[in-house]
Amino acid sequence: MEQKLQFDFATTQRIIQKIGQIDQFKGEWKNIDQEDNKYLKELRKIATIQSIGSSTRIEGSSLSDAEIASLIKNMKVNKLQTRDEQEVAGYYDTLDTILSSYEHIDISISNIHSLHNLLLKYSGKDTRHRGQFKELTNQVVATYPDGTARVIFKTTEPYLVSKEMDDLVKWTNESLASKAIHPLMVIGTFVYEFLSIHPYQDGNGRLSRLLTNLLLLNADYKFVQYVSLEHIVESKKADYYQALMEGQKDRYNASERIDRWLLFFFDCLLELINKLERKVADFKQLGGYLNDRQRDVLTYIQNNQPAKISDISKHLSQYSIASLRKDLQYLVKELAIEKLGESKGTIYIIKQN
Repeated sequence: MEQKLQFDFATTQRIIQKIGQIDQFKGEWKNIDQEDNKYLKELRKIATIQSIGSSTRIEGSSLSDAEIASLIKNMKVNKLQTRDEQEVAGYYDTLDTILSSYEHIDISISNIHSLHNLLLKYSGKDTRHRGQFKELTNQVVATYPDGTARVIFKTTEPYLVSKEMDDLVKWTNESLASKAIHPLMVIGTFVYEFLSIHPYQDGNGRLSRLLTNLLLLNADYKFVQYVSLEHIVESKKADYYQALMEGQKDRYNASERIDRWLLFFFDCLLELINKLERKVADFKQLGGYLNDRQRDVLTYIQNNQPAKISDISKHLSQYSIASLRKDLQYLVKELAIEKLGESKGTIYIIKQN
């Protein structure tokens, strides 16, 4: 495995620099995490919806974040009729399990099987193979917004999957325990190898992103739960596939290197950090000016955007509609939200950085 991490001097320096920036923020974050639990909880709700939406859309789902928020809020298992709805529900349950219990979930074959089973538990067509390694050859296929699909690369043959996964899990745990290799390098390598093996018949891409979150959280990169890493990957979908292809084209050869993948992975983490820093700054700026009612309005819009005044008034019925209108005007003025449309067609969304 280490052979794939042997890079030229310039590449090694770039990797060291990026890891240093990520670790510097990791150290700074511990103080922020202790001080600002109230708005961090709000950020995590938003990130959770974005993570579910982005990770399922990368694999071809068509549901928007607003549709996903509504589905989760009113989720009834017996009404999950479409494949997209079933995938969203499974991702939600699996991500929620990881966020609430990551300290008790180590990287083992049995735990990976369990998470895969949970991810696909609502999908009737996947009942036979969920939680079990694949029996048929599969491929990494990129699905684009227009519905077209492209084969990115072939994956490990079924008869080799069990051994390769055993080797990967063993190497990952030993490397993290020994600290001979930086944990971010280990995590990035694990994700690349998992995707190259593609151990399950379906759900590999989604599970790889869930395992990424699990590994980062267990390595004490707790800040990843407050901005969606999946959302960033979705915005760089072409680069994501290209980085995987660059290493995978030399699969099983001595020339296989994963520098482009690792640089992509670290760049995504740095973008996540930049977004989180801006969000924290915005929340701190607003924190001194918002009363409880205004915070309730802001939280509702965050979780249900785009929102109309009628929706807000119905949900926050303990407040008068006149007060809510004043709050909306104030939040627009303070650049926390945007107002779109006029009259009865007016909707409110969170101001984007």
